Amino acid sequence: MSKQHVTTVLLTVVLTLVSSSVQAQKDTNWMKDLTSRITFNGYAQAGYSWQNTNNTNRNDFNLKRTLLWAKARITDRWSFLFMHDFSSVVQEYYTDYRFSNDKSLTVRLGQFKHSYSMENPLSPTQLELVDVYSQAVLYLAGEGPDPLNGVNYGRDMGLMVFGDLFDSHFHYELAVMNGQGVNRRDGNKHKDFIAKMEVKPIDGVRFVVSSQKGKGHAVGEAAWNPGVKIGDDYTRDRYSIGAELKTGAYAPGKYEEARPVSVRAEWLGGKDGDVGSRGGYITTCVPLVEGIDLVASADYYDRNTSLDYDQTQATLGMQYWFYKKCRVQLQYTYTWSQFQTDYSWLQAQVQVAF
Repeated sequence: MSKQHVTTVLLTVVLTLVSSSVQAQKDTNWMKDLTSRITFNGYAQAGYSWQNTNNTNRNDFNLKRTLLWAKARITDRWSFLFMHDFSSVVQEYYTDYRFSNDKSLTVRLGQFKHSYSMENPLSPTQLELVDVYSQAVLYLAGEGPDPLNGVNYGRDMGLMVFGDLFDSHFHYELAVMNGQGVNRRDGNKHKDFIAKMEVKPIDGVRFVVSSQKGKGHAVGEAAWNPGVKIGDDYTRDRYSIGAELKTGAYAPGKYEEARPVSVRAEWLGGKDGDVGSRGGYITTCVPLVEGIDLVASADYYDRNTSLDYDQTQATLGMQYWFYKKCRVQLQYTYTWSQFQTDYSWLQAQVQVAF
């Protein structure tokens, strides 16, 4: 082989190696940029429950939630989130765009947790009770079994604007939504309007009011609201007022150290057709020793203020944080009811989150 041929071969090899190196660098940079913009989170809650009604016992193992969500940061102002519950249905998919340079104006479009009540927007991983939400929130916010509108997990499809003003001492959320719940088209031509305002005078204290005004489209019927039949469009209005006190900010990295004492209380009410309902709760969580908290809650709800459909619950329990967002919960609940038999309930649950 001549020197010219050898030189040509060597140049070809060098150019190939350089080209491959440059392409690999581009691919690495592209992958690094992609992975830096996408984050994955998830949690699972599973446990055991024992219930006694009329001296009849029932016990079950259960897997309540297994959620995984991905959030993509498209730009510094624009993001997208997708959330799926593998023990249920697709929960959320929405995009946020921040119009302001600060946090004063962001727009959200898609399916997400609506703003009504203090508890509904909060994740079950943050709330103190194994049964998660108060009775009033379960029904009025659509977190639980609403025979008229179905189970909607406190979520709906719509458009919301939100932001923080006055050095984050004031927070607002304004939304227009279908009113039909998750993964369903609107059942009528009316839209629901939801508003929330939070005032935070000092660190750890907030006062909250929220309201919802709209018309529901009945997918079922309820014994305590005989005036609404399947397929009816009915008035569906809501209001709430509440307050929360926390003695400090919770730091996930210090899960074994003393977490803040927290007290949250809220009064809620609503109207479905001609039937009014109301209820309230107070829940507290008090750290005892490293990783162990005492949890207590009192909860009242009247489904029909004109009839005997009120129910009261009292819960006492403990939880142990064994790693960051992971905990074991044990709680006992007793329920006094005007429309069904009183019952007691013992629940244990393990939460694993990342």
